[in-house]
Amino acid sequence: MSDKHENATAYASAKARLLKEGELHRLMVMQSKHQVAHALHPEVLLHGAVDMGIAAVQARFAGLLAAKLPGIGGGSGSGGGGGGLSGILGGINYKALMPVAITVASFIQKRRLTKPALALGTVAAAAAGWYYRRKQKHPH
Repeated sequence: MSDKHENATAYASAKARLLKEGELHRLMVMQSKHQVAHALHPEVLLHGAVDMGIAAVQARFAGLLAAKLPGIGGGSGSGGGGGGLSGILGGINYKALMPVAITVASFIQKRRLTKPALALGTVAAAAAGWYYRRKQKHPH
């Protein structure tokens, strides 16, 4: 009888452990579903896109500084090698940025923010043009 009793208690403890593991697994799956649902909200996607854009701009400026200043990246410092518009746009991975661009465009369209986005783009383009012309006049 003692073997039978030990087997029954071992079975009961294994069953209880498996039930707890199953409950923990279900809770983890539910938490993952909630995280994915939260990550797919337009505001969260836009925030991620803005973060990626800022990181890309920072990397571009770091690359430009490394190409322009001889002490930072070993560049010659006399033009060439990554300056100008082709140096800025040359290393962009369009395949990686297209999902972000589509998400941002969809968000702008759904929120009916087309005119403010165009105005902001125009102002940014004007500021970039002014800065580019200023740098062309003073090549220091």
